[in-house]
Amino acid sequence: MSSSTIALLSSQLSDGVVVTDPDILASYRQDRAADPDAGTPLAVVRPTRTEEVQTVLRWASEHRIAVVPRGMGTGLSGGATAVDGGIVLSTEKMRDITVDPVTRTAVVQPGLLNAEVKKAVAAYGLWYPPDPSSFEICSIGGNIATNAGGLCCVKYGVTTDYVLGLQVVLADGTAVHLGGPRLKDVAGLSLTKLFVGSEGTLGVITEVTLRLLPAQHPAHTVVATFPDVRGATDAVLAITAKIRPSMLEFMDNVAINAVEDKLRMGLDRSAGAIMVAASDDRGGSGADDAEFMAQAFRDNGAAEVFTTSDPEEGEAFVAARRFAIPAVEAKGSLLLEDVGVPLSALPDLVTGIEKLAAERDLMISVIAHAGDGNTHPLIVFDPADADMAERAQQAFGEIMDLAVRLGGTITGEHGVGRLKKPWLAGYLGPDAMALNRRIKDALDPAGILNPGALI
Repeated sequence: MSSSTIALLSSQLSDGVVVTDPDILASYRQDRAADPDAGTPLAVVRPTRTEEVQTVLRWASEHRIAVVPRGMGTGLSGGATAVDGGIVLSTEKMRDITVDPVTRTAVVQPGLLNAEVKKAVAAYGLWYPPDPSSFEICSIGGNIATNAGGLCCVKYGVTTDYVLGLQVVLADGTAVHLGGPRLKDVAGLSLTKLFVGSEGTLGVITEVTLRLLPAQHPAHTVVATFPDVRGATDAVLAITAKIRPSMLEFMDNVAINAVEDKLRMGLDRSAGAIMVAASDDRGGSGADDAEFMAQAFRDNGAAEVFTTSDPEEGEAFVAARRFAIPAVEAKGSLLLEDVGVPLSALPDLVTGIEKLAAERDLMISVIAHAGDGNTHPLIVFDPADADMAERAQQAFGEIMDLAVRLGGTITGEHGVGRLKKPWLAGYLGPDAMALNRRIKDALDPAGILNPGALI
């Protein structure tokens, strides 16, 4: 593509929206997945309004130029990896928000951080529940693109459960409004849900109407250490068979030690696993749930159980769980998994991953949103060691294969991106994969939106 073609796009947009500085372009090549095969974009485009996004996509369609939509670049599956000869369309400067406390909704542009939305709605006594561990640095647009979950999704669900409406710009530049601030609306096909989790392959989201809840009640937190992972995962089944806690999180020994190396909290380095659980039910039921979970931990072999209703004490353990990925990342480069299984298969998945780690002679840490069966195995390796890198790649695929054999999925909340795409067709099967491609072709016939990702 010639510089005159980029100049033509720049002439149709406000000053500074189109960026071609090589140093800036380099910073937009990869998301947090750090795909080594990332291309170099010819330009980064940072619009502030829906109309500017329309201009970009009309131009891209006319010239058959690839567009990689991007939020804050915190994705873990290579969904925002730049491609050679294309542009990166970053929504980071689209940051408006309007809160309506009467309907308990917020109309939000995609560039706002998850944490910023939480803070804005909290001023009205409201709460936006989805809370990825990266909530302080990830954007709402990225959350919607991958249908992100988080620590409290065991009780409150994932991003799609809070998306009531969208404004989406299609590949040809058409802007469509879908849904709106209504809790019940079944007119037409459920197109709003179609775009949630589509990873920028069907359109660019420029505005979202979010459903909000009343402020969360203070939680009772229970922390338990186990000599092995099996006791911890068995305890999960005992708890979820009776109650739905607001949090039920798991860390294995590798994660415990990595977090302790950084935070020096006094965590038991010899523990095989730690569970962090909470109940935010109002009144005495939250305390009752906490005692029930504490007893379930004891019944399944917990070496130590600690219960607190103090928000600061509870949050300290939650913060440790949130810090697990960067703490393990300090041990080396990571291949990050996101496999999920039915709860009944969770013990077999976690112990199966332990076995794979031993067979491949790799450090693999498992952290998990255990209450809904969504695990994040973290494969640690040295990319300079060719043999280790090969074993890491083999383990990456074997973990997904294991999850599927157990009735699970190759991704629960991080998306397919580019890193997991080779496994998608096998997971979906030929008919469902063909249907995905037909939908993609219908909405993006020239294939300009995020080529190489997901579908």
